[in-house]
Amino acid sequence: MLIVYIVIGIAILVFLAIFIKFFGLWFRALLSGAPVGMHRLIGMWIRRVKSTLIVDSNIMLKKSGIPVDSDLLETHFLAGGDVLRVSKALIAASKAKIPLAFEQAAAIDLAGRDVLDAVKTSVNPKVIDCPNPATGRTTIDAVAADGIQLRARARVTVRANIERLVGGATEDTIIARVGEGIVTTIGSAKTYKEVLENPDNISRRVLEKGLDAGTAFEILSIDIADVDVGENVGAKLQADQAEADKRRFQAVAEQRRAAAIAVEQEMAAKVKENQAKVVLAEAEIPKAIAEAFRSGNLGIMDYYKLRNIQADTSMRESIGGETGGGSAEPKE
Repeated sequence: MLIVYIVIGIAILVFLAIFIKFFGLWFRALLSGAPVGMHRLIGMWIRRVKSTLIVDSNIMLKKSGIPVDSDLLETHFLAGGDVLRVSKALIAASKAKIPLAFEQAAAIDLAGRDVLDAVKTSVNPKVIDCPNPATGRTTIDAVAADGIQLRARARVTVRANIERLVGGATEDTIIARVGEGIVTTIGSAKTYKEVLENPDNISRRVLEKGLDAGTAFEILSIDIADVDVGENVGAKLQADQAEADKRRFQAVAEQRRAAAIAVEQEMAAKVKENQAKVVLAEAEIPKAIAEAFRSGNLGIMDYYKLRNIQADTSMRESIGGETGGGSAEPKE
């Protein structure tokens, strides 16, 4: 019996401790008109669910006239969602007359989107700078048909589309599409003056492309904040092309000069070769004279006459060289 009394006493103490632990929360929910049973609170504690968060969210929703079962709140918490943010988003949507069910808000939250910020953006449209200054670029650069560069900045006013938040593209897609539309519009202009005279043409043509398709936003307006004239890209490209052509022609000329030098060296080598042949041929003359003596075809007097002719020829050549090639009387 003593053991039974001890067990009963311990059970009573445990019950009192649990009752004291959750009594304040249970009583607050009861007075707020959103009662939560004590067994539900104990069950949340066993399942490691933040009962205070569930009760507070349930009270907010009940006070706002939004009927949501606390089971759904507990399920969303166990799924890793932000119960408080979803509850605030439902209340904000209800006040703004925006149709938003709990299941849709929970799905948006579990998809990683800020459902509360989406509701606020749907009520109060936000402005997106294009390009995003966080990327380090402040302008969108494009070149008109006449080669003049223009630098533009745009501001896009968007409103969140609740129905396309799940699976819809983010702000980065909007910025990329608007930037592409600006570049295309400027590039299709014949002169940069057309763009400067009517910058609203950029906004109109970009809006006509339906850039918000498949995104989580609805584009309300695209305003060109600033358009500045940049570099003369066309002239710069022409100058670079001329420099490239100049280097190419210089390379071709250098190649031809090298080929001419090679031909000149080849011809000089041939001259040397022919001179060597002449020297070899002249070396054969004494041999031929000796052979003529031996064969009797050349006499001694014929040889003396040949030597006299050679001496006379050498004398005339030396005289001609001294007088610069002019005519001179032969010496007696």
